[in-house]
Amino acid sequence: MKPYMSRHSIQLVVSQLVVTEAFYAGILDLPVRRSLTAQGAPDHLVIDMDGIAIVFVEESDVIKAHPILAPRFSMFPRGIGVTLHFEVNDIEDISDAIVEEDLEILYPLEIKPYGVKEMWCFDPDGYLVVLDELVEARKKTGQ
Repeated sequence: MKPYMSRHSIQLVVSQLVVTEAFYAGILDLPVRRSLTAQGAPDHLVIDMDGIAIVFVEESDVIKAHPILAPRFSMFPRGIGVTLHFEVNDIEDISDAIVEEDLEILYPLEIKPYGVKEMWCFDPDGYLVVLDELVEARKKTGQ
């Protein structure tokens, strides 16, 4: 049985699940959960979202299961070519927490002409994360 409900998934390799969980669940306040795995199977973090799951697994566990991949992890940095987009609540608080944690920000928080507050940052493993929140006036009108 797979550790998530969605029909489709994307698996991302991370350095430490605890750090990933602190970022996505703690700072971004996304619905992250630890997966229920079979005895002896590696631990996973899962974000189930509208038919697709993002599954995070530690690099060391991937290498144990698939040793042939080990050289690739040292050859290629994580995150290259991957952008994760999330709609969040309380983006100002999230922005403050990202600054406080000294995470790299590509584009700081700003209000876009299309009615969203948006910022771009990197997660602790170098994955590009785009965060947005509808501007209050648009939330109320449902636009």
